[in-house]
Amino acid sequence: MPLAEAWDSGARLWSREKRIAYANYLDDARHLEAVSQRSKRQKADQDVAEWLPVPSARCRYLTYWVPIKLTWNLSVDQAELRALNTLAAGCPNPQITYTPVP
Repeated sequence: MPLAEAWDSGARLWSREKRIAYANYLDDARHLEAVSQRSKRQKADQDVAEWLPVPSARCRYLTYWVPIKLTWNLSVDQAELRALNTLAAGCPNPQITYTPVP
């Protein structure tokens, strides 16, 4: 999840320490996924309503995006919620798990 998206989803209200913890969080591999430079540029700071990876990676992307939002108690706007629901409808039995951070 782009830092700018986290900021727009509530991180702007966090303490400095919590923002630093989020930006450097490595306890869950879903928080940091290696992608090509091209993919990174295309995605920029967009949420799932504005950008999705190639079709073969979309269900996995869903299983990464949702837990990060839940883990950090980040908000989801209406366009993002519609996109997540549409995406989930096309994914057979997506396993979405998360563990809240302290």
